[in-house]
Amino acid sequence: MADARIDQWLWSVRIFKSRTKANEACKKGKVWINGNKVKPSMTVSQDDHIKVGKNRFLYEFIVLKTIKKRVGAPEAQQCYQDITPEEELKKFDRWYVGKTLGEFRDKGAGRPTKKERRAIEEFKSLDE
Repeated sequence: MADARIDQWLWSVRIFKSRTKANEACKKGKVWINGNKVKPSMTVSQDDHIKVGKNRFLYEFIVLKTIKKRVGAPEAQQCYQDITPEEELKKFDRWYVGKTLGEFRDKGAGRPTKKERRAIEEFKSLDE
């Protein structure tokens, strides 16, 4: 299969929703092929190692097949091997821990009484 432009390939295998977004990512320096930042016109070949910075994650892929036309998701997944490290995929989970919504109180219940407040504080201190 002939080589394809990197922006075209990223769009074809559904890493980006549009070719314009893939093109912009390349121009902003968020795409690397074999460790080198690339322009949108750079060609991608089989067995290339690609890194893509997207949504604060750094995804890594090995090119198994180059394509120029957008295909369905099952076919697209056969064109690359996702080698993104597990800790990179769980980065958001680690950040999100402890950032839950505030306390919830039923509407019309009013402010907690002194006794209820002490019970809430005691309950919260058990987590520490």
